[in-house]
Amino acid sequence: MANFYIDTITVAHELPNNDRPKFYMFGVPSYTNMGDQAVALAERKYIENEFPEYQYIEIIEEDDDEAIPVVKKHLQPKDIIAFTGGGNMGNLYHNHEEARRKVFSTFTDNLTISFSQSIHFEDNEDGAAEKKKSQEAYSKNPNLVLVARDAQSFHRMQRTFRNPVIFTPDMVLYMNSVDWKFKRNGALFVLRHDTEKVVKQSTIDNVKGLLDDTLPVKRVDTVLDEPSTITPITRDTLYEEELELFSHQNIIITDRWHAMVFSVLTGTPCLLFGNSYGKGKHAYMDWLEHVNWVDYTDEEDTERIKTLMQHLIIQKRHHYDAKTGFRQLYDVISRYTGK
Repeated sequence: MANFYIDTITVAHELPNNDRPKFYMFGVPSYTNMGDQAVALAERKYIENEFPEYQYIEIIEEDDDEAIPVVKKHLQPKDIIAFTGGGNMGNLYHNHEEARRKVFSTFTDNLTISFSQSIHFEDNEDGAAEKKKSQEAYSKNPNLVLVARDAQSFHRMQRTFRNPVIFTPDMVLYMNSVDWKFKRNGALFVLRHDTEKVVKQSTIDNVKGLLDDTLPVKRVDTVLDEPSTITPITRDTLYEEELELFSHQNIIITDRWHAMVFSVLTGTPCLLFGNSYGKGKHAYMDWLEHVNWVDYTDEEDTERIKTLMQHLIIQKRHHYDAKTGFRQLYDVISRYTGK
């Protein structure tokens, strides 16, 4: 049974019968990666704040197939179709890309937006085959706009697809920062366990050794063990809990891009290491290089990493504003809505 999330009400199979234009967001995650959950939350906040005339409807990813004919039945000319953002455009995550293709090639008459993404098709047989499938599907939609969240992805999307491409920050940078004044006492290692992981375990062990004598050290991931699934109704509380966890730390050591974003939002010093195709590095350089308490490194030398961490920990929080970076997205939607 397909679930449509409207405000805090779950409506099965049927959509609201009113005159408000609808903003349908497909591919909303139910899995427990809090980075992707934060993206989904920020997308909702963005549309509800900037385009309140639209009724925002979220479709959980496993319900995409069942929801497509229901949405087609109810679709009106002013309605907007979108697919959630993140870092999974390409061939590393086949299920997400296949779902995107299906949505983009189905709803070809309305404005369709692929929310801010990083893109990576591998330079191998699978990457080439998947890229061709995506090119064919995306090209069927003359109203599709792709949103890149880093300059590397912006240029790759332009080279790969004929659809217009715009450039915005990761959607989580639309969220308001928090300053909860908690006492900080800890070093949090937020590390991947997936195919994108490239930082050496020896490097992590050396960094941990630097901190063991001075701070309590804890290792987690932005992928939660509990609960097993997350809905738009339970997401807000879990997001706040994640920010609270970060707000108690003296420093974050991570190879997760969204762990750095959570560090920015909470004013927590953070050192980011790379992933397999550079999405964190490039997004940092594009949007966060001016934020004094976060930094990116490819260093493996322990003493140099120690110097970087010592520098980060003493940095004072200062004003930053990433929201101005969403202007292109606002303009695309405004032109369609006549706002």
